[in-house]
Amino acid sequence: MSSTAPAAFSAAGVRHGFIVGQPLAPGAFVYGMVFGVLASERGLAWFEALLMSVFVYSGSAQLAVLQGWSNPPVIASLVATVLVINARYLLFGASIQPWLSGATRPQALGTLFVLGDGNWALSMREYHAGYRDAGFILGSGLAMFTPWVVGTLTGHLLGRSVPNPAIFGLDFMLVAFAAAIGIGVWRGRADLWPGIAAAAVALALHRWLPGGWYIVGAGLAAGCVGAARHGR
Repeated sequence: MSSTAPAAFSAAGVRHGFIVGQPLAPGAFVYGMVFGVLASERGLAWFEALLMSVFVYSGSAQLAVLQGWSNPPVIASLVATVLVINARYLLFGASIQPWLSGATRPQALGTLFVLGDGNWALSMREYHAGYRDAGFILGSGLAMFTPWVVGTLTGHLLGRSVPNPAIFGLDFMLVAFAAAIGIGVWRGRADLWPGIAAAAVALALHRWLPGGWYIVGAGLAAGCVGAARHGR
């Protein structure tokens, strides 16, 4: 398909995105289960865990929130944690804005609601390949959002009957998921330097600053290096 095709938003694009996103669905389900189990261990009710997965919809942010959870919870601190870790979605939203120009406001808002790391990576790959139906973003987002929410509820209901997720290495799910996304969007040696910059900044901030600043810093470092190399 030509990369100059006009932007559009159709049911066919939603179906295409949903089908293409299916390989990521099992990982989203298991990751959601891990969060549900940990939320149960922290004392969250099932509907509290479910609402968090629906409205926060960020594994890294939700796990960070659980780490800082207290009884009663300090809401301001938890909200700040979510905002810091999810700051990367500002960049995600800006990157797909040209593609969503063919969508209505409700379509665009619904698409952004289910936007996640995995389907963003899939969507950008499709966009660079010349696909211009923005329904793909919504469809691939639903392919991950649905199993994430169902996995959260399943994990919480199983609760303490599930052994410690670390026994099975499930606590490594976030790292493995991020690595899979990186491999999927890898376009050659030109991507090496942004990756190195992200890793260096993340290690430094993880060592010296508390909270999720290392995620934000890594994203900004990679973006700056990528922009500098692209501008040459």
